[in-house]
Amino acid sequence: MDDGVYVGNAGKDAAVDRGWLLGHFKEHGDPRHSDAVEVKWGVHPQGERRVQWVRGEVRTALLVLVSGRFRVEFPGRSVLLEEQGDYVVWNAGVDHSWTAERDSVVLTVRWPSVSGYAAP
Repeated sequence: MDDGVYVGNAGKDAAVDRGWLLGHFKEHGDPRHSDAVEVKWGVHPQGERRVQWVRGEVRTALLVLVSGRFRVEFPGRSVLLEEQGDYVVWNAGVDHSWTAERDSVVLTVRWPSVSGYAAP
């Protein structure tokens, strides 16, 4: 039955699309399809880091710490998220990278959902 409702588990569903739960990349008709926003459930073991910086990002992003200790790097600035609920928001065009200083779970929301766009 297609009633426009999807019920899932972020931890299990995240494994399908590199953590991304909602966005343009879900099939049309799936309640998780959106051209407006993308949502990611990121599970990162201690020491994991994004070696290659994201450059030329065209979306605005919000990253919220669910658990752990997580550092987000920006040009000339480092932000440490260490208490549950700590968050950081950055505008389109802001380069960034990150490191999980402890086993971490983060929820990322970014907008808009840009079809055909993927960071290397």
